[in-house]
Amino acid sequence: YTGEDEQLSVQILSFGYKYGVPLEADLMMDVRFLPNPYFVESLKDLDGTAAAVRSWVLQWTTVQEFISDYCALLLRLLPAYIQEGKRYLTMAFGCTGGKHRSVVIAEGIADSLRQNNYHVTVFHRDIHLE
Repeated sequence: YTGEDEQLSVQILSFGYKYGVPLEADLMMDVRFLPNPYFVESLKDLDGTAAAVRSWVLQWTTVQEFISDYCALLLRLLPAYIQEGKRYLTMAFGCTGGKHRSVVIAEGIADSLRQNNYHVTVFHRDIHLE
């Protein structure tokens, strides 16, 4: 059994570090190094699903390169997880409050993986807190 004919189900979770890390995550990435829309008055009360927040976050080269590079790594890792017989993988992206950056990154990574034919679900754990 190699697992190559099995589909890997990927769950992507966004969260806020101030509410604790998700213990169920197999992979976890801290995205607090990315530019923060919380400090932009017009974006502060919106969340990462809003087009204005998404475009503000995605305008930065650092963000674009992070998504591209992290997806490249995942596209090398995921086949190895499948080969080892893993059927489920939970990855988490965290920022301070779990409302802006982590949400945009989670959605961006999910979009990229879907374009590469992975089954992905996304859950924004802390998006409505504060």
